[in-house]
Amino acid sequence: MIDIHQILKLLPHRYPILLVDRVLELETGKSIKALKNVTINEPFFMGHFPKHPVMPGVLMIEAMAQAAALLSFSTMGVTLDDKTVYYFAGIDGARFKRPVGPGDQLIMDVELLRMKSGIFKYKGVTRVDDKIVCEAELMCTMRTVA
Repeated sequence: MIDIHQILKLLPHRYPILLVDRVLELETGKSIKALKNVTINEPFFMGHFPKHPVMPGVLMIEAMAQAAALLSFSTMGVTLDDKTVYYFAGIDGARFKRPVGPGDQLIMDVELLRMKSGIFKYKGVTRVDDKIVCEAELMCTMRTVA
């Protein structure tokens, strides 16, 4: 298990865009299971939507990508430095099955499908109470910046 203190050392994201609270399982080179607690204090709920708060789907995708980044770093045996950035390269087949709101706990299962020429492809499924709320294939890459 990886707790929030270790996640903060591994990911460059910070509040309000850090969307992984804990890693529950990690099998290097294969898969990761991560958790995001959704609270009413999330800044996006002020406008999405005030009378019926719903987590934006794009943020569920971002949460899966952050979990995928942790899997990538473990697989490659690297940690990011100030000259390396981990980017989205593509999203395919994104589907949103049901709304997510305050009090829900996202469980993100991300599986590494392949890694070639520095591009990682993943299959991600996010659940709340064992019900699928979001799924997508993600592509990510690491790049050195000046």
